[in-house]
Amino acid sequence: MKDGFEVRLRRVYDAVEPQDGTRVLVDRLWPRGLAKETARLDEWVKDVAPSAELRRWYGHDPERFAEFGQRYRAELAGSRQQAALHRVRELAGPARLTLLTATKDLDHSHAPILAEELRDLR
Repeated sequence: MKDGFEVRLRRVYDAVEPQDGTRVLVDRLWPRGLAKETARLDEWVKDVAPSAELRRWYGHDPERFAEFGQRYRAELAGSRQQAALHRVRELAGPARLTLLTATKDLDHSHAPILAEELRDLR
């Protein structure tokens, strides 16, 4: 945790918790079956999500996770993605940030990679 900044990862379908802090959806597509009125998001930042092409290639196959991480980090180096990364970091301020995703396997999703990138931002 840098400068009091903390990042949590949660599924967007989970109940809101008081310790969530700023809640940001980091998926490119809106989660199935979730009404926008009940999502309780502070913001939806699509540009930090992996591209459709990368998501299709990965297919949530844990054996491809290491390479997925490399490819995703390369995508995050783009100017649009960098602006979006800074926007997400800015939203949290010095407090806790909760990254929300619809994926079932948080450990093998883009969320932990994104959290690491956000922690490293200055």
